[in-house]
Amino acid sequence: MSLQKPAGPRSIALIGPYSSGKTTLLESILHICGKIDRKGRVDDGSTVGDSSKEARDRKMGVEVNSAHFSFLGDDFTVLDCPGSVEFLQESENALIGVDAAVLVCEPVEDRSITLLPLMKFLEQNDIPTFIFVNKIDKAKGTIHDLFRSLEAASHRDLVLRQVPIFNEGTVTGYVDLASERAYVYKEGAASKIIDLPPEMAEEEGTSRFTMLETLADFDDHLMEELLEDIEPEKDEIYGLLRQELKDGLVVPVFLGSADKDAGVRRLLKALRHEVPEATETAGRIGLTPNPEKQVAQVLKTYMSAQGGKLSLVRVWSGMLADGDTFSAGRIAGMFRLMGGKSEKVSSAKEGEIVALGRMEELHTGDFLNDGALVQVNTPEILNPVFNWALFSNRREDDVKLTAALNKLVEEDPSLIAEHKQETQELLLKGQGEMHLRVALERLRNKYGLDVKSQTPKVAYKEAIRKGAVQHARFRKQSGGHGQFGDVKIEINPLPRGSGFEFKETVVGGSVPKQYIPAVEHGVKEYLSEGPLGFPVVDVSVTLKDGQHHTVDSSENSFKSAARIAMSEGMPKCSPVLLEPVYKIDIAMPSEYTSKVNGIVSSRRGQILGFDAREGWSGWDILTAMMPESELQDLIVDLRSATLGVGTFRYEYDHLQELTGHIADKVIQSQGTSH
Repeated sequence: MSLQKPAGPRSIALIGPYSSGKTTLLESILHICGKIDRKGRVDDGSTVGDSSKEARDRKMGVEVNSAHFSFLGDDFTVLDCPGSVEFLQESENALIGVDAAVLVCEPVEDRSITLLPLMKFLEQNDIPTFIFVNKIDKAKGTIHDLFRSLEAASHRDLVLRQVPIFNEGTVTGYVDLASERAYVYKEGAASKIIDLPPEMAEEEGTSRFTMLETLADFDDHLMEELLEDIEPEKDEIYGLLRQELKDGLVVPVFLGSADKDAGVRRLLKALRHEVPEATETAGRIGLTPNPEKQVAQVLKTYMSAQGGKLSLVRVWSGMLADGDTFSAGRIAGMFRLMGGKSEKVSSAKEGEIVALGRMEELHTGDFLNDGALVQVNTPEILNPVFNWALFSNRREDDVKLTAALNKLVEEDPSLIAEHKQETQELLLKGQGEMHLRVALERLRNKYGLDVKSQTPKVAYKEAIRKGAVQHARFRKQSGGHGQFGDVKIEINPLPRGSGFEFKETVVGGSVPKQYIPAVEHGVKEYLSEGPLGFPVVDVSVTLKDGQHHTVDSSENSFKSAARIAMSEGMPKCSPVLLEPVYKIDIAMPSEYTSKVNGIVSSRRGQILGFDAREGWSGWDILTAMMPESELQDLIVDLRSATLGVGTFRYEYDHLQELTGHIADKVIQSQGTSH
């Protein structure tokens, strides 16, 4: 097994649930590697990561931050990804372009389930992954119980690389299972090597053998050595650890405390020796690197009110230089980012991550490929699960708002801005309330727009249950020609989903043919707001008879007569309120299915059935019908009941009658809004 160390610039992503300590780990890495003089703290807003105003106000990540460091001569770019599930799209977009991910978690067994969505994405995309169990000095249970809970979140085999050394119930160091050396933590300094504590010998031996057994599952030679009680060479072990990580077969697990720099140097050594080269990663995602060709991929787009657009790209092959021209435009500035700061550079070689200035036609996920712009291997855009209606306080800001929203969507593709024709509202859709609050703060902070939000209106409709025949006459005399129109119409309900139908059975020319379209126009005008105050659907109107005047009749008079007939006839047809109903598919771990059942039932949902979630062991899909009015904050209850991992998709299905006190409240609310 070759032990040749990977070469060239490499990149890693720091990912993990909210509060796991990713940004603190980044500070520790940068401080150890001499990139910063002192470690910043999230609480006082002095970290390299979480550099935006929105992130610092919340003391949490809301977008990908880039930083770079060198460790023992090896260059790395690290992408610090937000932890909240509401910004998962940011993490997924960034992960596509890195050589490996470091999944940071806390030593809390019952929170391991929060790793599931990230682990699944990593597995589906064959991304080499390390787990760093942070805050190990605060661990309460045993490492083996924690390890088993982590195993439940992964389909890949986990390899415990260290076992903790306890002193009076607190983790004070670790035993490295590959090197068989023991270390004690030194806060703010490198761990000190010590003799293996005698009481640790049995646990170390058992844990090391378990590690070797896992590696041997994928290597026949090591399996033979274990069966014959032959101690494998350390070079062989390190070679297998690197190879099986690269092949996506195992996930090594390290321990430490980023706040105290404990275990971070050991993690850095593993990154240096085991993270695959950029050329290997390019092959994994389907690219064939060619030094003669320029290939780069956009991992993140940043927009600023003053500095314009920056495209964070991974260079997969060739060399990019400031001023190079592509079909997507000319590179107008090239920068290496360090959180919110930037350093101008003139070129970037294979493996590096840099930001390109003002490439207006370049979007997140795009590839620059020797001048041709193509899109391959981009993560699926997450389905929106929460939305607000937006409005500006000043009418003159409406055009600015549309332009600013386009820029927000450019930065974050999981935001969707659209105009809802049925309710005449501008909707912003996203991954949760916090996601949209951050978007509104960006509108204010970057573009000076004071935008308000409210719960979107439900697109209620109304229909009728029975038919009626109605006669109406419109007559007006005011000097000169008068106005005269007389119609007799029949109104009837249609099956749900039929829409609108207009017919005429006039005989003898009682309503001249040139006026019949005007009658239909008048009917349609009325249908925009029926007796209950909502648009009318699924109705048939037949013009049966009428009268006209050779001088005073006109299109306008027949249109007015039709409106009068509808306004007088429709209340006699037993109007009924209709609400939109959506089909939803809710995904959650099976252990939470009963809780989710209760949530769906409490929201007037009709459960249609259950199925196993394809490719997700221990997960269910619940399918139901649910009224649109109950969907607005469904994600809040769903995440609360599933430790944040539950989600859903939805699509419009049909309209159904709404009666009783809920209908009364809707109709009353509509009346007061006019």
